[in-house]
Parts: sequence; structure tokens; C-alpha cells
Amino acid sequence: MTRITILGAGFGGLTAVRHLRRQLPDAEIHLLAPRAEFVYYPSLIWVPTGLRQGPELRVDLDAFFRRNRIHFHAGRVTAIEAQGRKVRSDQGEEIDNDVLLIATGGRSLRKLPGIEHGLAICDGIEAAEQIRDRLALLEEGDIAFGFAGNPAEPGAVRGGPIFELLFGIDTWLRRRGRRDAIRLHFFNPMREPGNRLGSAAVSGLLAEMERRGIHTHLGHKILSFDAQKVETEGGTIPANLILFMPGMTGPEFALPSGLPLSPGGFIQADGHCAVVGFPGVYVVGDAGAYEGSPDWLPKQGHAADLQAETAAHNIVRYLRGEAPDKRFKNELVCIVDGIDNAFMVYRSPEQARVIPSPLWHLAKRAFEWRYLLHYRG
Repeated sequence: MTRITILGAGFGGLTAVRHLRRQLPDAEIHLLAPRAEFVYYPSLIWVPTGLRQGPELRVDLDAFFRRNRIHFHAGRVTAIEAQGRKVRSDQGEEIDNDVLLIATGGRSLRKLPGIEHGLAICDGIEAAEQIRDRLALLEEGDIAFGFAGNPAEPGAVRGGPIFELLFGIDTWLRRRGRRDAIRLHFFNPMREPGNRLGSAAVSGLLAEMERRGIHTHLGHKILSFDAQKVETEGGTIPANLILFMPGMTGPEFALPSGLPLSPGGFIQADGHCAVVGFPGVYVVGDAGAYEGSPDWLPKQGHAADLQAETAAHNIVRYLRGEAPDKRFKNELVCIVDGIDNAFMVYRSPEQARVIPSPLWHLAKRAFEWRYLLHYRG
């Protein structure tokens, strides 16, 4: 019987489960992840302002795994051996496979001095709740919002959630009459932050910051953090609360496993999501760097879903002894939400569009509900 191992229970891993089970009803599918749960990360931006509670975004996957006859293994990957045919976990398990799909996500670069003083929304529900609690106690002062990239791979950046926190918290403070007492600062080492969204999006984001009275500190290297400030080459930014998304790199197990890596530390794959030089091994989502993809391709759930669907198709062909024939679509789709207003940003190799409307906030909430139906059942 064909045995497939999937690493990770995020967007890419679970989308791969659905497509593989549909196409390979008799395959034995194993999935390794720290917990049998799915966290809907795009809505974490609403936890600090009370539009969502953490438990609403955490989905228990036990029923989903039973429906799809998935063998779940609790644990983290420590090594991949035998050209991908064996996976080791921190629980002492050895999981053999005929096909391996890596969907573990990446990890944050935490090298800046004092980075522990910043809170990163994409660290999960607990981080979002810490931001909520700190925000509730802040009656006056300064909040600094920023993000950075990977110097070796500039595209390894996740800035969208910071823009959404910035605009959402601004709206929340205004509604509570506290905005005049709390100054908001946005800092970024790039002069045009968010340029992967396209020039129109950058102009729109900066214009929105100006309209809301948000101070900007752009084009200066970030030096360090402490409990009361952010230090940059362009000066000091006061901060009673620092909300910062570091740059990203690939999973920790990749290098000792001998997998091919991009300059930024991501697992190198071709446009079919196949890991270069490792037959029967595929990667999707934030863990990978994909040959031929544009430098604006985002690290986001939508991209992981597209890659997982492509990988599942090509896995089926691999098991039949056929060459891969599907490449994933290079596409960016995101809603930058500010609660009272939002931008829908779309980018492909052919076009880039920015469409503002307060209705996008409702669309983002509706999409969350629809997406989670896959797993709540």
C-alpha cells in the first residue's frame, strides 16, 4: 500500500490531505505535527481588538483526521533521512514513506538585540492575547509597529499582518477616545514597505498612514529593541509596546537533513513543488523557495493552498510513474483590513490591483467562516 507522510498541520499540509485523499482513496496517509489542531492565522489580527477570541480560531482536527483516515503523529521533525524516505521526530518515532510532503512552515529570524521585547502576531494565539492584554492597560504613550526581511532573501517577509494591526488598533483606539493620548509609529528598513504588493499598494498604505496621523520611520536599518524604544540608524523611536514581525527563514531540520537550500535557508523546489535532487519529496508553503517564482510571491496561506493542490496532483503522477505536468499559480490575494476600511490587493505576473472598500472587512470575516468549514465539518 502506498504510504505518504505529510509534515505540518497548517494551510498547506491540510489542503494536501484533502486533495490526496480525494485522488488516492486507498493510500495510507500519515501526518506529523505538534498538535492535532489548526490555527486560522489570518484572523489573529482581530484578537487584540476583541473582534475574535483565541479559542474561536483554534480547530480540533481529530474528527477531520478520522473522516479522512489520517494516521496522526504528535511531535516535531528532527531529521529527514534516506533521501526523504524516513522522518524522525522529537518523540523518538521513525516514520517511513513512499512520498514525503513538507509543509511545516518557516521560522522567524530572531537575531536583533532585545528582540524579546517585541511581540509578533504570527507567533500564534498566545502572542495575540498578550498584545490584547498590553493594549488594554495602555492609557497613554507610544506603540511601534514594524517588520523586517531576510537579508539573504528579501522576499522572506511577512508585512501584511503588521499593516492590519496598525490600522485596526488605530480604529479601535479612536472608537474608545484614546487615540489622542497614544501615538502610533510605523518603522521599516525599506523606503517603500510592502512593495511586493505593488507600487499602487505602497502608495495607498502610506497615504492611509498619513490620513490617520501615524508617524513613519522608513529606510533606516533596525539596530535593537528594549522595553521602551526601538533603535534605528535614523534615530530612536519611543515605544511602550513594540509589535514586530521578524524576517523568515526555513525550518531548522532542513540543513542537517541535507536538503537543498536557497540563500535564505528555505528548501529549494522547482515549479512543480518537487524538492530538487530528492525524488518523491515535495515542499509547500513557507518552508520552500520555488524556482521561477517572482520575488513578490508572498508567504501566505493562499499561496500554500495553491502549492499544496499542485503538489498533490504531481504526487499522484509520481506514484504512477508519470512526469509532473502542473505548476502552481503565482498569485497574491490579500485583504489588508483596518476594521472601518480595507484594501483588497491582487497581484499576478500580468497585473496588480488595489481596490479599497469597507465591505472587504465583511468579506474577510465571511471567508474565514467558509474556510474553516473544511475542518470543523
